[in-house]
Amino acid sequence: MITDLKDFWQRLQTGVEVAVAGPSSDRLLGVRDGLLRYFHDGLDRAVSVVVVPQPIEEPAVGLPVSDEEVLELCRARALQLESSLGQIYHFYIATEAGVHTVELGGRSRYFVRYWTVVRGLLGEAWGSSGSLQLPERIVEGLSHDQIPLSMPGTLRSGGMISSLTGGLETRRKAVAVSTLHALSTLFYGILDSRPVR
Repeated sequence: MITDLKDFWQRLQTGVEVAVAGPSSDRLLGVRDGLLRYFHDGLDRAVSVVVVPQPIEEPAVGLPVSDEEVLELCRARALQLESSLGQIYHFYIATEAGVHTVELGGRSRYFVRYWTVVRGLLGEAWGSSGSLQLPERIVEGLSHDQIPLSMPGTLRSGGMISSLTGGLETRRKAVAVSTLHALSTLFYGILDSRPVR
């Protein structure tokens, strides 16, 4: 393990290589943006970042309907990448959107967010983007099972995050934030960020 860890740090000095579950450009660019932000802005280390898409089986129509379901899917994908690819890459990353519910005042409120799972030699960490509430007029009258099928936006128009924020936030930015959060957890207490300005 010590030799592996030493090799890991030496390889990290020359650049970061990442396997990402799925071919979506927003997913790949978001993961890359999160890595660059963490290493360049957070650690002040100029390292190159290579993100390599890996084929996955896409789920049927609709989003997972709980944080647990999204995390289980992401974990399974990241574990599968790691087991099939060995130690070729520094990190194995899976990221997905999902719906989660908050029960308050006898009513259900529905939110969407992205989750990212990062696996590597240092272990596993999870991170999420910010949550956006689905407007009640969109989900009113729908059953719990119908909610994941009622997402606004299309892939071509930037997806649900872009639709819900009027284009102010994108899928790519949400993936970048969730990736940054997962990396921050993974490296907490191991790598020191630069001093606060």
